[in-house]
Formats: sequence, C-alpha cells, structure tokens
Amino acid sequence: MVRLGLKSLSAFATCVALIAAGTSVTRSQERTQPKPSSDRAQTSQTSKSAIDPMLEIQILLDRAGFSPGEIDGVDGGNTKKAIAAFESTHGLAGGDRAALLQALNRGAAEVLASYTITAEDVAGPFTPSIPTDLMEQSKLDALNFTSVIEALGETFHCSPNVLRRLNPGARFEEGETIRVPDVSGGQPPAAPGNVKVVVSKDASVATVYASDGKVIFHAPVTSGSEHDPLPLGSWVVTAVIKNPTFNYNPDLFWDANPSHAKAKIPPGPNGPVGIVWIDISKEHYGLHGTPEPSQIGHTSSHGCVRLTNWDAARLAALVTKGTPVLFEQ
Repeated sequence: MVRLGLKSLSAFATCVALIAAGTSVTRSQERTQPKPSSDRAQTSQTSKSAIDPMLEIQILLDRAGFSPGEIDGVDGGNTKKAIAAFESTHGLAGGDRAALLQALNRGAAEVLASYTITAEDVAGPFTPSIPTDLMEQSKLDALNFTSVIEALGETFHCSPNVLRRLNPGARFEEGETIRVPDVSGGQPPAAPGNVKVVVSKDASVATVYASDGKVIFHAPVTSGSEHDPLPLGSWVVTAVIKNPTFNYNPDLFWDANPSHAKAKIPPGPNGPVGIVWIDISKEHYGLHGTPEPSQIGHTSSHGCVRLTNWDAARLAALVTKGTPVLFEQ
C-alpha cells in the first residue's frame, strides 16, 4: 500500500478544503465497493477446506457488519474489538468461541470462494509508482491502485499477503482462478439516514445504530492525535462525496513540509482520503477512506476519522445529509 512521506500527514485527517472531483469512479476504484454475489459472475463457492481459524472469524465478522478492518488472519486489536462488539450486541458471554461461531452462522456458507481474474481486473487503470512527495502527487491524473493484487485485496477486504497465502504460486494474471475471502452477503442495511454514528476516541471504533438502538455496523477507525485531537461533540452529516479530490493547504498542518505550496491532490483509492469523504458540520472535519488500510486503528491522524476504503464505503451507504454524528471520548 502506498505510504506518504510525512507519516501523520499521510492521514490528511484535518482534511481542509476538500472538494468533489466531479469525475466518475474508475473500475479500479469500484472494486473497493462491497458487491453482492449476484454481481460477481466469476465467483463460485469453494468446497470445504482447511482454513486458519482466525481468518475464518474475521471473514464471518466482516459479513456480519462487525469489521475487523483489513482481514489479515491475525488476532489483533481490531479483531478483538469486533468480537467484543458482536458479543455485546448479541448478548453472548465473552470468550465463548463456540457460541460466537454459532451466532456468526458458521457453516451456513463457505468463507472462501473461487474467483477468476478478469481482463478488466488486469487492465486497471493502475498507478504503479506513487511518489511520496505531495507536490509530485499533484502532478498525476489519479492515485489508483498500484497493482492487481492490491486492487483484489481491497475488493475482498484483505491484505495482499492473505491472497498470497491462500494462493501459493499464483501470478495473479488474467484467467487465473484464485481463492479469496467471500465477504459478500450479510444483512441489508437500515434505510440511509435512519441511523446514528458514534465514534469513540479511546476505543478507536465507529458504531452505527439503527433508530431502535440496534448496532448495524461497527468498524475500527483512526482518529485524532496529541496535536490534533478528535473534536468531541455532536455533529451532523452535511454531504457524502465519492471519489474526492483534496485541496492541500500546508499552512493548516503543523508538520507540513515548509517547501510545499497549495496543491490539488487527485482522486483515487490511494489518495489521502481514499474513495469517499463524509463531510460533517464541524468545519474542516469528516470521515473518510485511506490509502493504508493496514494502519487503521494503529496510528494517529490530524483529527478526522479514517476507515478502510471498504468500511468508509459501507458507512457512506448508511448515512445521508442530516445523519447525527457523535464524537465521544
């Protein structure tokens, strides 16, 4: 995954002067959007086979709307939070793995699927080399995925290393059939806007509640830092902008490169705010995607709320103008 030169600046989470690009989403960007099985004609269920238990749980959690962030097969903090949230929501005793798997409908459908890589997959468009310098990035037309395996990883909500482990020897070329996490399915979301979004600073999670108080989506986030704390309080969604460009003003960042000038950073999944920006009533702040899904929940930001691109897309589909957003400690 692409990494920007200044670590905290890579978040761009004080995300000032963001504007809509007005361009359509490219094929590579569309891959980050969750798709129902009916839209994946090339995907079929695999037969039952051995799978790492933690990888299985992560896929089941993702299906249930309790995102572990990037699926990596590791029993890390994001996965633990997703498990705890699912157990609490469903009234399960903490640590009862059998009850957890039963509630996650283990066995109802395979957790892995076979996927045949298409000509469209390998066509991109890609941006094979993305400079770390922001001024150089501003000269590009888009900040697309860098490779097929990165694009496929975001499509199936997993790290490229998971795809490599599931497919030893694979070249990830057109016509090749690979094993992938099957993250399709799950319960249909509540009506857009009929929800409340709560972001917890201390827990580094975002939770979406339906009007009856039921949790319908939960995901890890990165929010705030010592220099730019999350603006605690009650806000509302003012706009949802897909495929956003970013107007970068170095004067607004305490750690900006002094040689930088104002610049427009092009859109794309590897752009500073990923594939979607959810604007809120607190000026200069929002919830958005990221070029570094593996870092969600593990690093700081300039105050905004970052999610993986696929979780940001799922969140964007649940909210609308006027949706309440609470930033709490």
